[in-house]
Parts: sequence; C-alpha cells; structure tokens
Amino acid sequence: MKDLSPYACLDDDAIRFKEEKEDELRTPFFRDIDRILYSLSYLRYADKTQVFTFNENDHISKRMIHVQLVSKIARTIGRNLGLNEDLIEAAALGHDLGHVPFGHVGESILNQISLENNEGYFHHNIESVRVLMLLEQNGIGRNITLQVLDAIMCHNGELPRKKYKPKKKTKEDFLEEYKSSYQDKNRIKKLIPMTLEGCVVRISDIIAYIGKDIEDAITLGKIKKEDVPQSITKVLGTTNREIINTIVSDIIKNSKTKPYIEMSDQVYTALVQLKKFNFDNIYSKANTLEDLKRYEKMFRSLFYKYKKDIELANQKSTIYITFLEGMSKNYLENTTDNRKIIDFLAGMTDDYLKKCYEKDILSLNKK
Repeated sequence: MKDLSPYACLDDDAIRFKEEKEDELRTPFFRDIDRILYSLSYLRYADKTQVFTFNENDHISKRMIHVQLVSKIARTIGRNLGLNEDLIEAAALGHDLGHVPFGHVGESILNQISLENNEGYFHHNIESVRVLMLLEQNGIGRNITLQVLDAIMCHNGELPRKKYKPKKKTKEDFLEEYKSSYQDKNRIKKLIPMTLEGCVVRISDIIAYIGKDIEDAITLGKIKKEDVPQSITKVLGTTNREIINTIVSDIIKNSKTKPYIEMSDQVYTALVQLKKFNFDNIYSKANTLEDLKRYEKMFRSLFYKYKKDIELANQKSTIYITFLEGMSKNYLENTTDNRKIIDFLAGMTDDYLKKCYEKDILSLNKK
C-alpha cells in the first residue's frame, strides 16, 4: 500500500464492532467485499427498480447495474487519487442493499407507513446499514467494518455538493448518527462520511445514475436527447459516457493531493442543473398516478395483513415462512412487530412483493 495517498484510509485502521481473527489471505475491507457479494440482500439487487418499474425492455437498468457502475466509477476516482480501493468497492457494492421495491417511490410509501406506525423515518441508506448489521445471516449480521458501514450510511446521492470533506468519527459517533436518523427528519441531510473513500462513493452514486437514467428514458421514449438544455451538454457532454468522463476527470484534476473531493464551479453547476432536469422530466414522470396508487395499495395491504398475522401468531403466513422462521432469538425478541414487517417489505424484490400481494391479498379476497 506504498502508493496510497497520505489521506487514504489504511487497512490497519479498519474497525469492527465484533472482534474476529485476521484473515491471512484477505485484508479487512477486501473481506467486507466478499461478505457483501455473498449476502442474500446482494442477490436481490437483480430484481429491484432503479427508476422504471415493470417495463418490458431488458436493456433498462436495474439496481444491480447501478451499484456496479457506482463501484467502477468510484474505483476509477480512488485509484487516481491514491485511495483505498477495497474500502471503496465494499461501500459501493453495499450502498443500496436497503433499497425497497419500486425504487424511491416505494421508499416514500414505506416511509409514510413507518411514521404512521411509530417506527420513525425510513431511509434506504439507513436500512442498508441495518441489513448488514442486524438482518443478514438470519438476524446475526455480517460484522462489516465501521468505515464501510459509515460510507454506506452517508452515501446519499440525492444531495450533491461541490466539495466533500470527511469528518472524523468514533464508533459512538457513527451509532448516534445512525440511531438519530430514525427520529430527526433533517439528520439524514447532514451526514458526512468519515473517510475520503466514503466521499468518493457518495459523489460516484450521482455520477452513475445522472447520465444512465437519461439513456434509459431515451430508450423508453420518455424524452429525446435534444431535450437536455445546451447549457448543460456544452459542459458535460451529450452521452452517458461523456458525462461520466467529464465529471470524473474534473474531480480527479481538482482533488489531487487534497484531503477532500472537489469539482470545478462549471462542472458542479452543470451537474446540479442536470439533476434538476432529470427530476422534472424523468423521475417525476416515471410512474403514472395509477401506478403510484397501485404501489401504495400493495404496500399498505401487505403491511396490515402481516401485522394481523403476527398478532394472531399465524405460523402459516408468508412473513413467518419466508422471513421470521430461523431468525435469531436476539432479532425476534428485540425488534418490534412493525419493524419486522418493514424489514420484510423493504427486503423484497419488485416481483416478490407483487406475488405476495396476489397470493396474500387478491387471492384471499376472491374466496
């Protein structure tokens, strides 16, 4: 690791919440990569929405593709800045494990259900941490390093900044931020990664989706390439490839030998404008009003169905058979019933939630 920047996070600095034997073949962050890759929640990326749900085009991005693009972009930046690529890759691959069915639309619905049932705010990045700390391996968790968990928690790609400077933290600081995010509505917007690698993952999240979502929207006929304002394309380019190359090159140029990540004024302004264009022309129109009502009905119907099943101790219910059975005693005894249902719903793929709705709600209503 002799070529690392003096601002990189060293393998020797890795912190775990539970002590374990060192691995002779793998460094701590490299081991985290394997633990995330082999997790059940990672497998479910393959059928989770990125932006467009239930379309019939096989060339439209799913969540799995997005996290791989984030990983590749982040490692490109990290390599050129002399940062710890293993830490970057682990955080990038795990950053969206807590994303729910139907993307941000599903997250918004589940957040409302969570608030109504006194479980606090639901944020997919906080759920990603929860998945790795408390849900994987039947409620035991994966014992991921503090630095990776923190980068995942602080990755919020919806909040671009011109400059990203890491903030030193202890285990206690991290846990306080994690726990308070359930109760403080604005805390999620103030989270700052503790490592430069975490900062790279955060900006790479934006870079990975900003141009790819435009390509997907063009493929589906939602917009035309010419719709993107020239004031943006003159700076960033007109294709996803050009957009990625422009932003990545700009970050590397402006961040070399510095203890922070930074973009030029010109590129940052264009990125913010492009994000607004995407919201106005893609994200806000990706689902029809009928779609939104249907998704909400599916989430709510299943939540209250499983709530009743738990109250009645209905061992034949889907939530018992496919989720609660086999979960650790610690998880079962220290998790509220409402939170168990939220964890179950959040972990579902798009198709599985749809199948559960058809089996547990629609089929019962027909009887």
